[in-house]
This record gives sequence, structure tokens and C-alpha cells, in this order.
Amino acid sequence: MADAVEEALPRAVALSWGVAERPQRGPKRELSIERIVDAAIQLADDEGLAAVSMSKIATALGFTTMSLYRYVTSKDDVLALMQDAVCAVPIPSEEEDTDWRSGLRLWAMASIQVIQAHPWFPDIPIAGMPLMPNNLAVLDWGLRVMKDLPLTEPEKMSTALLLSSYARATAVVERDVTRSRQLDGPPQRGEAFTAALAELVTPERFPYLSPLVLSGTYSDAEGDDDQDDFAFGLERILDGIEHYVSSRRSGEPVTAYEPRPEPVPNDKAIREAAKARREAESQLREARKREREVIAKVRERLAKEEERRARQKG
Repeated sequence: MADAVEEALPRAVALSWGVAERPQRGPKRELSIERIVDAAIQLADDEGLAAVSMSKIATALGFTTMSLYRYVTSKDDVLALMQDAVCAVPIPSEEEDTDWRSGLRLWAMASIQVIQAHPWFPDIPIAGMPLMPNNLAVLDWGLRVMKDLPLTEPEKMSTALLLSSYARATAVVERDVTRSRQLDGPPQRGEAFTAALAELVTPERFPYLSPLVLSGTYSDAEGDDDQDDFAFGLERILDGIEHYVSSRRSGEPVTAYEPRPEPVPNDKAIREAAKARREAESQLREARKREREVIAKVRERLAKEEERRARQKG
């Protein structure tokens, strides 16, 4: 049975479950899959994922590169095992579960914490559904939190995907911003920078963005507005799930989802037409601005003439 399981699974997955055949231990065999993976993780943490190679792992462990291939068949195996290893996060016991919102909030935050601890984690492409034990343990935790919700099994999986994708995307943005600051120094900010930006982001060209620029919110790279963007977005997602759950419980008719909108063809003629529309809209906004300015000037002139006539009569 074990042989059949091993043959059905990719090598890295079989290794992660301990069902793959491992080398026989000899008198001085000190190498192991665990040591290989630990050394690879340390390399990635210190130097980035690009630094991970079979030769560097072997050097860090004091072995030859060829000796590693007795344990893993390729670097891809190592990457997959690294990804699963760092997913061994502390999972609360079922007795600690409170309400589902608190549970999913904690569950989503775990994804961010993994990437904060190991910034290289999202650089490993997602190859498909989770198959390794630590990944599945985390997924099982999320499904446990949702066990009492009136959702179908596919809906629970979709909810887990929604939250994990949101957390992953946020963590990647935070990671990249942090890297940029470390390389380029603190971002430009202050009154002079906001004023310069406002010269470019005009109400005529960017009618909805310009108020944020003028207020200084857009260039507030340090987050002085005290808003936690991740927490804000997460609560809105949970609000939506709660509304859907409430509808399910009350028996109200609900629409699980609308079909995806048909994408706009990536065609040069369409891009040119869209550009022409944006330019026409910008010109229209500029014309309306000029109209408002002319109206204001005319009203000011008429007011002055009225004032002058009043003085003459007096």
C-alpha cells in the first residue's frame, strides 16, 4: 500500500509525508532531508530565494552536491519542501475557538506572518492544490473555524481561497514596499512633495484621485492616518461573508456569484479608442473648469458694477 501511495504522488509530496523511500543510514550518514531543507530555508532567509542552489546547500552542510541527490531528486523538491516546512505555524486548539469571525481573522493573519518571517515564500509559484501535510493542516484549521456556518463544502473552500489570497497579496505588497525603502531610503513626502504631485495630478485629469493627493493621504507612505489597510479590507470581506451567511440562515434567496464579465479584447484599436475617450473626457473637464471660472469672473464683474452704480446713486 505504501508503495502504491508513493508512486501516485510527486516525489516532494511523498517525501513530505514520509512515504518515499529514503537512503539507508550508514555508519557516518549525518545528512537528512530535514537538514537539507533547514539549510535551504536559512539560505533563502539570509540571501533570498535566488541564492538557493544544490551546490550552496551542500556547501553549507559540508557535503558534496551529489550526496544531496540521494535524498531529493531536484531543486524543485527542495523548494516544495521549504514551502511546506515554513507553514508549520502554531494552530490553536479547538477549545480556543470563539466566534467564526475571530477565527478567520486569526487564520488570515497567519499567512501574513509566514511571509513576514520568510519573505521569499511567495516567490515560489503555486503549483496547484495543497498536498503537503503542513499546508493541509492550515487549511483544515480554516475549515474547522467554518464548521458551523451554513455553507456548502465548495463555498467553504472558496472562502478559504478568498481570505488566503487577500492575505498573501497584502503581505507581498508590504514586503515589496519594505524592500524598496531599504534600497532607496525613505520615500519622498512633506508639503513640497505633495504640492509638486498636485501639479501633475490635476482635478481635470484625475478628478477622483486629486482630492486624496491634495489632502496628503496619497503620499502618506508611513501611514500617519492610522488606518491599517489590511485590517480594514479584512473586516469588509468578513462583513460580506457574514451577510451571505445571514441570508443562508434566514432562507432568503441569495446569488452565490455572477458570471465573470467578458474581458475586453486586448486590441490596439480598442486601446486607441479608450485613450481618445480619456483625452476627450479630460478636455471636457478642462472646458467645464474654464466655464466655471468665466461664470465666477462675470459674477464678480457684475457685482462690482452693481456696487459702482449703488455708489453713484448714493
